[in-house]
Amino acid sequence: MACATTMTAVAQEKWLTFKGKEGPGKGKHIVLVSGDEEYRSEESAPMLAKILSQRHGFDTTVLFAWSADGAYIDPNNAKGIVGWEKLDSADLMIIGTRMRILTPKTIEHLGKYLNAGKPVIGYRTATHAFKGGEKIANISAGQWGLKILGETWVNHHGGHKSQGARGVIENGREKHPVLNSVKDVFGPSDVYGVKHLTDKDTVLLRGAVTESLDPSSKIVDGPKNDPMMALSWLHTYTSPDGKATGRSLCTTMGASVDFLSEDLRRLIVNGSYHLLDLDVPDQADVDYVDPFYPSFYGFWSGGNAGIWKERALKAEDFGLGKTPTAPEPKGTPKWSFMPVKK
Repeated sequence: MACATTMTAVAQEKWLTFKGKEGPGKGKHIVLVSGDEEYRSEESAPMLAKILSQRHGFDTTVLFAWSADGAYIDPNNAKGIVGWEKLDSADLMIIGTRMRILTPKTIEHLGKYLNAGKPVIGYRTATHAFKGGEKIANISAGQWGLKILGETWVNHHGGHKSQGARGVIENGREKHPVLNSVKDVFGPSDVYGVKHLTDKDTVLLRGAVTESLDPSSKIVDGPKNDPMMALSWLHTYTSPDGKATGRSLCTTMGASVDFLSEDLRRLIVNGSYHLLDLDVPDQADVDYVDPFYPSFYGFWSGGNAGIWKERALKAEDFGLGKTPTAPEPKGTPKWSFMPVKK
C-alpha cells in the first residue's frame, strides 16, 4: 500500500495530488479547495478527490488551509490556503471553504480562473466562502456566493444540529443528467435559507426540513416546508472582469458527515461530468476508495482551538490508503448513524 500511495498520490509541498486512473475524466484536472472551521472540508475534499481520480479518471488536487507557520493543516487560519496557483491548470474547481480572506495569491489565481469562465462547484459554506474588504476585479469577497454561485449566506432555515435535510427532486427536473441515479439525499446538517435565486437559475433539489437528524425521520409539516428552500441548483455567472460567463453548481448540503449519503456524493460527481461537458454516467460509481469516518460538524474554539496543532495533520495524511479520524467537537448531538471505525 505504501508503494501504491507513493506512485499515485504525492504530497507536493502543501497540497495533495491524485493521478487519475483510466476513465472518462482522463486528461481533465479538478482542484478541490478545503478550508473551513465548522464543516470539515479537510475531510470531505480528499474523499471526493479519491473518488473522482480512482473511479472516474480525473487528475485531482486538494488544497488545504495551513497554520501561519506552515507546520500543520489549520482550518482556523482564514489566510492559510496554500496552492491557489494549481487553478492555473484546472478545468474545474470544487470549493467548500468558509469565510476565507482574499490574499494576493487568491485574487491572482482565482481571478484568472473565473475570468476564463471556467466551471465551479460549491458546497455548504461556499455560499459565503470569503470575507473582508478585498476584491477580485469588481466582485468583493462578500459578493462571491451571490455573484458566482447565485446565493450568499442567508440563515439557518432548519434547526441547527436538531433538524436534518432531505433532498426532494424539483418538479420537471427528474431527467436532468446531474440527477442521474440521485434518488435518496439526506444529511444531518440543516437546510439553509435561500432567497436570491432567479428564474435564470435551474433548481435541481429542494431541501425538506426533517423532524430530527435520524435519516428515517419524517418531513416537518407546516410552513417550514411551504415552500421548500432550494438545496441544489445550476447558475450562470459573469466573470469578475465582466468579459466572460461561466457555469456553477451549488448545494447547501456538504458537511463532511452529509457525504455519508451516497447520492450526495453522486450529485457532486455527476455535476463534475456535466460542467465539463462529458456524458454523465447513468449510475456513477461513488463508492469510497478508502474508509470514510467523518467527524460531526461544529467549531473547535475556546479551549479546543489548539486541536489542529495537537493533531499536526499534513497533506499526505489524507493520501491513498489513509483515513484520519477526529474526536467530536463540543456540542455534538447524539447521532448514532456513523460508520463503525475499523
